[in-house]
Amino acid sequence: MAALLALAVGTMAGCTRKSDDAATGATTRKPDQVKIALVPGGAHPYFQPWKATGAKVKTDLGLGDVTFNETSDWDQTKQNDVLKSLAAQGYNAFGVFGVSPENINATFEDLTRQGYPTASLGSCPAGDVDKAAFCLSTDVQQAAYKAAQAAIQAMDGKGNLVHLTGNKVDSNTQRRIAGVQKAVDETGGKVKLLQTVTDVDKDLQSAQKAVADLLAAKGTEMQGIVNTAYNPAVASADGVKQAKLPIKVIAIDDDATILAGIRDGSVAGTVLQNPVGQASVGSYALMKLAGGCTMSKPGVAVDSGSFVVTKANVGSYDAERQAKTEELRKAFDSQYLTCKS
Repeated sequence: MAALLALAVGTMAGCTRKSDDAATGATTRKPDQVKIALVPGGAHPYFQPWKATGAKVKTDLGLGDVTFNETSDWDQTKQNDVLKSLAAQGYNAFGVFGVSPENINATFEDLTRQGYPTASLGSCPAGDVDKAAFCLSTDVQQAAYKAAQAAIQAMDGKGNLVHLTGNKVDSNTQRRIAGVQKAVDETGGKVKLLQTVTDVDKDLQSAQKAVADLLAAKGTEMQGIVNTAYNPAVASADGVKQAKLPIKVIAIDDDATILAGIRDGSVAGTVLQNPVGQASVGSYALMKLAGGCTMSKPGVAVDSGSFVVTKANVGSYDAERQAKTEELRKAFDSQYLTCKS
């Protein structure tokens, strides 16, 4: 990271203290000089906590600014244009959910080359290399495994399970499919994965149609549905309840429909992610990098956490998530960041 930032000194010298930069090879900024952009790949309910969290960390950390921009419309070229525009507006640190996991490293390299601390938030690049300073994201394979285990338990360990998920070509979707399959395989044939339905997370309307079609065709054949994408989770929670079918639903995230279903018993449970932790801890780490810290291991992937919620803990789950977020912040200080005292 320090080597890459050194390339940017010539172009960024007008914004930095030359005495510091000549010694460290890095751009250093005080917190009130750090302007962070949190940039998801497009509009999606999952990212809404980033917006409120960004406003909070701006105040808590005394940052120059934090903005949230979801105008990329799930197009990598458009996202690259958004990032360039934000840089031109003075934003100098970036937390990015890349549209294309296969191509986002080129974007990360470009931002880093210009001297901007960059984090991959909510999704890591495909493969084993991350050209951002770090990735803070759900371990999606582990979260899907937990979700499938919860579904199998709710099904009393036997029967037919259906998996509803997102974009088939997304590397994260493939990891989720592998996580569900692992849990199914561990039953020794007692549970059969009846179908995996991909590409049903574009919007709620598409998910609702997919769930309605699934229930009409196979509603009496399945004992469980495990969801590893937001929109189908909401659609299946509502669809199964309306159809009055004895299907155990495990959802993802904490939409109000899902939480209400857990409370009334129509949803067996959900697996929560930690978007607040991604935005808050990600912003904190970006501030530290902008201030001259470096990553102990550039490109490290850090699991932001996943949490199984059932009727037993639906009233208290957020305390566990908050504790995980504080644990992550401390881990960056003690393990992932190297800072001069």
